[in-house]
Amino acid sequence: MDNLNIHSRKSLSDVFGKQMATEVWDRFTVHYTPTHGSWLNQAEIEIGMFSRQCLGKRRLPTLQILRREARAWNRRVNRDRVKIDWNFDRKAARRKFGYKTNSFKRSKTQQAQCATWRVRRRLVDAPSA
Repeated sequence: MDNLNIHSRKSLSDVFGKQMATEVWDRFTVHYTPTHGSWLNQAEIEIGMFSRQCLGKRRLPTLQILRREARAWNRRVNRDRVKIDWNFDRKAARRKFGYKTNSFKRSKTQQAQCATWRVRRRLVDAPSA
């Protein structure tokens, strides 16, 4: 469940009343997504970790063995409280993808609109005589 403000017990109470909201809410096991970073990227990171750490390059002969290995890996990761260190910010993205400062050029229309805005702004900010 994401952290949207309507995804809460209070939102259910507002619509259905306290008793019905409690009955419905207690049926859920709530797992909130991180408030920073994309949950999808984090899910992809965890799948990659599972693939490298649990499966590696080996082939598991049966589904039963795969399930047993996956449960063992999951228990180990949960026991060790492994966390994703999410530190890919805008500056890191610019470096990784090779964006230079001011590398995007404005069209002539956008340039004219910005010039008009700057003139209007100067008129508004100008001290009155």
